[in-house]
Amino acid sequence: MDFLPGLFGPRYFLTGEVTVYNFMARLSPHDYGGGTWEFCERNSEPLYLYPTSKERYRIICDTNGYEGDVSAEAAGIIASLFALSHLSFACESERMSEQFGKLYAYAADHPEAGEIFRAID
Repeated sequence: MDFLPGLFGPRYFLTGEVTVYNFMARLSPHDYGGGTWEFCERNSEPLYLYPTSKERYRIICDTNGYEGDVSAEAAGIIASLFALSHLSFACESERMSEQFGKLYAYAADHPEAGEIFRAID
């Protein structure tokens, strides 16, 4: 119950959740069709969400030409980064910017960091 308000703030937690799901649907139109999500924390703080309906997702980013096959966890990191970036501007939220920075730093150490950063570039 505390994860989404902790990640997006008490004012934007529903908007944040829907935004992540919408980005995932846009980024993986052939593989993602809804379903359950896992909430991931680091040091007991919310960090990102990822879908659990498949093990891998084809990500297509029409804004930068990226196409790639990534794990569900990497797909969730990508969708969460897009959502946090978008909301940091749309909501003029410093919290979203801070959360984006934390997730970006975490993604740098992820085994699929190269794919994640190519997707969000």
